[in-house]
Amino acid sequence: MYAIVEINGQQFKAEAGKKLFVHHIQNGENGATVEFDKVLLVDKDGAITVGAPTVEGAKVVCEIVSNLVKGDKVIVFHKKRRKGYRKRNGHRQQFTEITIKEVVA
Repeated sequence: MYAIVEINGQQFKAEAGKKLFVHHIQNGENGATVEFDKVLLVDKDGAITVGAPTVEGAKVVCEIVSNLVKGDKVIVFHKKRRKGYRKRNGHRQQFTEITIKEVVA
């Protein structure tokens, strides 16, 4: 059984026991339980239910493993040729690591 769930504007495939890295959850604490109810699709052993826009009564129960995980560094480099203009900037996205406990549908 799995579900497609929307978490902080992104869609994820959620299965029990799966580990996900989602955009940073502001007021989450390590070990806290979080429920997401924006379930877009549920698959129960081949019986697929598609929501319009969400599936009624379905939710995904998760546990926060680590509230703040930094992603890989991305270098942003801007240059205009023959003008002497160069700008270098780095960015590290902040994520929250969660584990899916169960999918309720």
